[in-house]
Amino acid sequence: MWAVAITDFLQMIIIVIGMLWIGGELSQQVGGVAVVVEHARAAGKFSFWPSANAAEIVGFFAAWITMMFGSIPQQDVFQRVQSSKTERIAVWGSVLGGSLYFIFAFVPMFLAFSATMIDPQMVASLIDTDSQLILPNLVLKHAPLFAQIMFFGALLSAIKSCASATLLAPSVTFSENILKPMVGHRMSDRNLLRMMRLVTLSFTIIVTLYAINSKASIFKMVENAYQITLVSAFIPLVFGIYWRHATNQGALLAIFFGIGVWLSVLIAGPENPFIPAQLAGVMASFFGMIAGSLLPQFVHHDPRIHDQLRHGHHAAIQPHPEHVHHHT
Repeated sequence: MWAVAITDFLQMIIIVIGMLWIGGELSQQVGGVAVVVEHARAAGKFSFWPSANAAEIVGFFAAWITMMFGSIPQQDVFQRVQSSKTERIAVWGSVLGGSLYFIFAFVPMFLAFSATMIDPQMVASLIDTDSQLILPNLVLKHAPLFAQIMFFGALLSAIKSCASATLLAPSVTFSENILKPMVGHRMSDRNLLRMMRLVTLSFTIIVTLYAINSKASIFKMVENAYQITLVSAFIPLVFGIYWRHATNQGALLAIFFGIGVWLSVLIAGPENPFIPAQLAGVMASFFGMIAGSLLPQFVHHDPRIHDQLRHGHHAAIQPHPEHVHHHT
């Protein structure tokens, strides 16, 4: 996570500078930022909430929990929080990072809407075929050379930042938490590092093949990745932290139910279901956690672990009261 943090920190500086530079260049061509904002307001682009329609409300809620809750069990939030030096750093790092992400997200939206004012014909020709090409074409046709260099430098930095974090974090987690216990805990650091490198290479090959053969946009692929963690990991994580009665059996059922229902809706469900696949999956995961934790237990679970985790690492190393012998 240290490597991911340093990489993201440097690349985000390039992204922010590049996007702000492009924003300044393009805003001059349309009369300034205020003109773009007023034009967007007149076009109804500031309407955030869905209309009073059940299907739109459910779809809006599903998209909302996908991007917000689906990112929590991933390296976006959870691993960065767990890797923080102190609790204070974890809290303020998350708050400041989330705030900056929220503010900076308006810059590419500003650029995209500026394109509709600068070159409406180009936008109309690409909006239904490949909307990802609108900004690159806008920069190539209407921005000076230095602005093009800044834009594509920022674009490559964004891709590298996302790719490096998405590959490094799960590779380390998979190696440390799954492969290492399978081969034995006495593995040397050298062998563990070698295994992490092999896992990273394997994941890279798999993801590359998937991206080459997929017809979905980058945003859609990222959204699908968030859906997987939402339906499989979010409920076990939250209940494992805050619900004392959560058990290993409940977590396993939550994972199987969530992924099973999610895949069933995607594969066998209608093209536009009233309840989106990820929302149905997270509801099934919730049911699996409750039922699996309250029903008779067939999977071993030590309830003391929850209390130890709630009190931090110090409590985890303390002997349980029933094993403490008082000497007189």
